[in-house]
Amino acid sequence: MPLVPPHRTAGWSLSRRTLLRTAGAASMAGLLGSSVTGCGGAEEPQSGADTLGLTFPENFTWGAATSAYQIEGAATEDGRGPSIWDTFSHTPGRVRGGDTGDVAADHYHRWESDLDLMAELELASYRFSISWPRVLPEGRGQINQAGLDFYQRLVDGLLERGITPVVTLFHWDLPQALEDLGGWLSRDTAGYFADYATVLVEALGDRVSTWLTLNEPKTVVIVGYQAGIHAPGRRDRAESYIAMHHLMLAHGLGVQALRAGSSQSRIGPALNLTVVYPADDSPEAEAQAERVDGFENRLYLDPVLRGAYPEDTLDEITQISPMVDQIHDGDLEVISTPIDVLAVQYYNPTYVDANGERVTRHPTSEASWQQIHPDGLYDVLTRVTRDYGDIPLLITENGVPTPDAVTADGTVDDPDRITFLRSHLAAAHRAIADGVPLEGYHVWSLLDNFEWAEGYSQRWGIVYVDFDDQRRIPKASAEWYRDVIRRNGI
Repeated sequence: MPLVPPHRTAGWSLSRRTLLRTAGAASMAGLLGSSVTGCGGAEEPQSGADTLGLTFPENFTWGAATSAYQIEGAATEDGRGPSIWDTFSHTPGRVRGGDTGDVAADHYHRWESDLDLMAELELASYRFSISWPRVLPEGRGQINQAGLDFYQRLVDGLLERGITPVVTLFHWDLPQALEDLGGWLSRDTAGYFADYATVLVEALGDRVSTWLTLNEPKTVVIVGYQAGIHAPGRRDRAESYIAMHHLMLAHGLGVQALRAGSSQSRIGPALNLTVVYPADDSPEAEAQAERVDGFENRLYLDPVLRGAYPEDTLDEITQISPMVDQIHDGDLEVISTPIDVLAVQYYNPTYVDANGERVTRHPTSEASWQQIHPDGLYDVLTRVTRDYGDIPLLITENGVPTPDAVTADGTVDDPDRITFLRSHLAAAHRAIADGVPLEGYHVWSLLDNFEWAEGYSQRWGIVYVDFDDQRRIPKASAEWYRDVIRRNGI
């Protein structure tokens, strides 16, 4: 799950006419009926009954998601090398409370019981990431067999329990050794990523049917290279777009490496997409929303699905960054190597006024950047299909932090999370009904975990983790989600 600052400019531009048509034709309030207090203290749509009577397609896949650095722990065990997040979290003042991912949810040692828990929740799919420095401690060269064996056991354990692995290669934990060589500012890192992909597909390609190359390159660029509140902690907008191009090149090279090793696998990136709305009726606000959309969505979708960076956005980048000089002949052909699936991650909308400033229009969660707006998920999904064609879509992250605590009877009640999930699933169902080829949904997150710069101050899981003794307690939302899976609907 990304930690995003309040100024984050993620989104998707809709014209005022489209916005009004969408809002008038299918408001979530009308779909869901009654309402309750949402996570931010304002009203959020909620069903007054246990079910809404909405059934998903027969082969729809239900799952949950995690990432390596956020749950694994065992940061220095069995030959694992340091990542940029080890360095970042151990730097004073970088992470709330001085927290680190050294232990996290201790999944490295508790993976078998965690897989049993997934089976008890009847998950059909588990989206997780592989720690690059656990497999290649230096980011290149010598393979750490103990680290690779861990993922062999994990994949085999999932398959034994009837759970499909969805494997992400890069979820932000770049090996520190590669950062020392320039990190994503170095073109070589994209090549090392392709080599890393080759190692993994050779080891796991016969058992992994879905690979995701990069998790949210946009967040790496904005939060890691512009705002500096994620690893590697840089604050240089000009450099950030060089890193962006090399990330996108790494995606394309990774697709090619995975395809060479497994012709049967489905491959794609995981992109966080968030609708951008003009905050008012003015032409200036509409123009600013379109501009923001270019930086926050088209800059990543267009090269992958159209083979070119958006011209308006690239023109503006050229005025502030030498990024265009890093685009070599053939790069866009590599980046646009055909993919099989697009992983979509949705958390919030963005509203932009006539000056390009962000405006809050909806309740926010404990994460101050997260406005809760289920209709935004519908708008994102339908816009992808309308603008980029019928590429299969897979929701690989969607969730909310809530103030969860264990009660006297040993349970954890999280009604606001249930409200959030129900309303977003209803939006996803409506998108499918309107022709979107959405194939599955993964809640973020399976477990409470290390939430990046927020440390352990936010709980995003449907399973409570006591970080003192590592107990797992399924929350009320986990039980609710299991019922959703059983009925294949809400």
